Amino acid sequence: MSSMVQSVDWLAIAPPTVTAVAGLVVLVADLFLGDGRKALLGWVSVAGLAASALLLLPLLDGDHATFCLSGDTGLCSYTADRFTLVIQLLVLGGALLAALLSVTALKDADKGLPDGEYWFLLLSSAAGAALLPASRDLATLVVALEVASLPAFALVGIKHGDRKSSEAALKFFLSSVTATAVSLMGISFVYATTGTLYLTRIADRIQHVDGQFHTLAQAGVVLTLVGFAFKTAAVPFHFWVPDTYVGAPLPIAAYLSVVGKAVGFSGLILVTVVAFPSYADVWGPALAALAALTMTVGNVGALRQRATRAYSAVRLLAWSSVGQAGYLLVPIASAAYSKDAEKAIGSTVAYALMYAAVNLGAFAVAALVARTSPRNRISDYRGLYARSPLSALLLGFFLLCLAGLPPGIIGLFAKVTVFSAAVDAGLGWLAVIMAVNVVIALFYYLQWTTLLFRSPEGETERHRVPAPLTAAIALTAVLAIALSGAPQLILRFSATTLF
Repeated sequence: MSSMVQSVDWLAIAPPTVTAVAGLVVLVADLFLGDGRKALLGWVSVAGLAASALLLLPLLDGDHATFCLSGDTGLCSYTADRFTLVIQLLVLGGALLAALLSVTALKDADKGLPDGEYWFLLLSSAAGAALLPASRDLATLVVALEVASLPAFALVGIKHGDRKSSEAALKFFLSSVTATAVSLMGISFVYATTGTLYLTRIADRIQHVDGQFHTLAQAGVVLTLVGFAFKTAAVPFHFWVPDTYVGAPLPIAAYLSVVGKAVGFSGLILVTVVAFPSYADVWGPALAALAALTMTVGNVGALRQRATRAYSAVRLLAWSSVGQAGYLLVPIASAAYSKDAEKAIGSTVAYALMYAAVNLGAFAVAALVARTSPRNRISDYRGLYARSPLSALLLGFFLLCLAGLPPGIIGLFAKVTVFSAAVDAGLGWLAVIMAVNVVIALFYYLQWTTLLFRSPEGETERHRVPAPLTAAIALTAVLAIALSGAPQLILRFSATTLF
């Protein structure tokens, strides 16, 4: 039997490891800091996430793998290849921006949120999310998924004495645990039919399953996808999203909308394209149907939001994120039918990077408005240009990027790339559904955008924007504007990221 003892490539595992260590440092430091110095924990967390992101740079020189079977370097539990690094950049960058938003949110909460626990949970979740794209066996995938998810449940319900927060956390927890249980059953079926948990070995062995176990293998493939589909908020696993986003602190809603999706999509890509390519006839139609349902339900849900309803702005962003998840699923489904699966997956990665930048920007401006309008209704954004011209212009730009309209060129390019992936794969019907949904989404994005520049009701009052919030808005704006100026960069980069 092969020995499981091997040396560890510490450079390869540095990004998630540094994030986890920063979480432990924050947890211990919280015991010794007085109430007046708790703000230091936030800046330690921001520094830890920034350091983790910078540690991706030394890994660009080539693929790194560790935790491999002795005598077989092709079977490793952790691989830092180009795909891993891009998703880790998305995860750590998203967590960093959520942390900047959190610095202001914790200060405004005035001890309503426990600093030490908050930062520890955020960093722990980010460490699990950074581990997942590097996982190359099903056991590590599940562990990473749960490390990313369990702290998120607590973060959603962390508001003291807030009934909405507690209900949201309970709904999120119960639905997630159910999805995980179904996935574990699927993984047990896959292991029973193949005798291995390594993704590449599963891909080889599952093609030669005995006829009597063929149905069991098919069931295992479908059930394994459920947990990751839940994380992406794909229909019918989406019902937790609106209430969770409303009940959670706004920075955590932003974090879940980007990092949670990155976890789900990277997991889906690994189990479909790497582990189950021979079962493309099973997961391809399933993901195509999920993509069509998800984008339609998400956009119709966003369209139904009333401007005067409490928290309607957050609810609209929540339903919008469900719709965007549908677009992100299209290239993964297309990979089942395409001769060039890597190109199709590259479209998902490109779209995810675009979505992360502009959606975090929209949440950052929403966090700014929430400081003076805690109910965060869409109607509260009326006349934002008169109160804060730059914030209104940037929110309008972010919404146009999500809609795929100029000057949000990166959003348009990303949608065209996803559309092309469906057409090239012969999924014309899915491309038509996507085109219809893009038109539906134009209505609510443009309706919100025009509201920003209408005459305000009552007197306009300007407020000072805290430095961390300014930094978060500025970073997302610079990134979105730069990508709109040179969208080919992200598309070329993503096309060469896979494995």
